[in-house]
Amino acid sequence: MTSTDNISSPAPVPPAAPEGREKASGPRSRKGMATRARLVTAAKAVFEDAGFLDARISDIAERAGLSHGSFYHYFDSKEQVFREVAKAIGSLLQEPLYTTIFNPASTATPAERIRQGSRAFLESYRAEARIIGVIEMVSRYDPELTSTRFEYHQAERVRAIKAVQQLQHRGWMDSSVHPDVALAALSAMMNRFAEMWFVQKLFDLDFDEGVEQLTKLSLNALRLADDPASRVVFG
Repeated sequence: MTSTDNISSPAPVPPAAPEGREKASGPRSRKGMATRARLVTAAKAVFEDAGFLDARISDIAERAGLSHGSFYHYFDSKEQVFREVAKAIGSLLQEPLYTTIFNPASTATPAERIRQGSRAFLESYRAEARIIGVIEMVSRYDPELTSTRFEYHQAERVRAIKAVQQLQHRGWMDSSVHPDVALAALSAMMNRFAEMWFVQKLFDLDFDEGVEQLTKLSLNALRLADDPASRVVFG
């Protein structure tokens, strides 16, 4: 049984924090921030092992080495800490976009950056496939999680759009393609490809070959040549 097997129906309404307990106020000190991070790390492990529906707050607190009541000082519910886990994973998967592909300090060609970024993305996705599987399933019936993920991805899109527009301005990408559409479509392709490969395990593919195929598809979609002489400054 995989971690996603436990998610087959909408989650029940979460219980409120125990009566008499104050609403989660979050960390107010370095120690508090460290404790909150421990809870997020513990929650990730519990959700991976038990799935979302069967995960219990007491299990998360125990995994973090804290009392059950301590959980409510930082989070109101299981749903809230789950969304925090999802946000952290989303940040991890987005990182190659800005540290590699659209890094203004890089001197690599667009093709080299896309290849390096695709590899970094797929490596992270493969390493976190268990929790990503749970997140993808929960997001299908949790509108707030879906909205939070969308807003997070949108927050940094301006940089990416400018980079695509720069490619168009230099004549290296079809100017009739809308940057928003291009980015959304490529992102959807990469994420769905990785989900089918690492979460659903629908096909068996050599990792290096998978990276190369994803790179070629991205280059073709953007009409970028895999040419070491072609250079562009992103950012």
